[in-house]
Amino acid sequence: MLSGVLFDLDGTLLDTAEDFVHIIQAMLQEHGRPPAAAELIRAQVSDGSIGMLSTAFKLSPEAAAFAALREDFLSRYEQGLAVHTRPFPGISELLDWLDAEQLPWGVVTNKLSRFSIPLLEQTGLASRCASLVCPDQVARGKPDPESALKACSEMQTDPAGCIFVGDHLRDIQAGRAAGMATIAALYGYLPADEDHLAWQATHSVQHASELLPWLQQRHQPETSHV
Repeated sequence: MLSGVLFDLDGTLLDTAEDFVHIIQAMLQEHGRPPAAAELIRAQVSDGSIGMLSTAFKLSPEAAAFAALREDFLSRYEQGLAVHTRPFPGISELLDWLDAEQLPWGVVTNKLSRFSIPLLEQTGLASRCASLVCPDQVARGKPDPESALKACSEMQTDPAGCIFVGDHLRDIQAGRAAGMATIAALYGYLPADEDHLAWQATHSVQHASELLPWLQQRHQPETSHV
């Protein structure tokens, strides 16, 4: 039976891309650059600020101006973490069901706690989340299983009964290495040419609303044939 669920944050639990898009478009305008395609930025969210900025500004992270550009972006984001951010459609219903079933759920992210903690607070999820593990709280972040195992320990749940849901290969690798079943969230921020089948996740969903029925089925007690 299901004993708990772990979510990646950006692109899995929360749709945070719109806030990134708005900030980057404003920065591009201020720098006299043409706007970038929103979908191009969305596809780079999993690669963090470096991936988004280097793509939007067509600038190497090694360039002299890049560090200041990134610091400006992070400062703006910290001041407006959840202006446009919302749970993906179907996530709120899923969390309500997990809470009703008294199944703990947590977040395992490669987003620094500087941003993750206030983001969960501002979206009203902090008090419901049984564990939040960020890369600055562990020695090795995803795809290493350390963060997933730490979350299970904090939730007091057996990794073997836990499901890891994520929209990046490293999420699936971390969950699998921790002994968990995994779900590839294909509704997240995947590049167009990403081969998700190569991830070898236990299951995959095209929409977040597909998670609840699959987890409900997983939670049903096994029928005895004795």
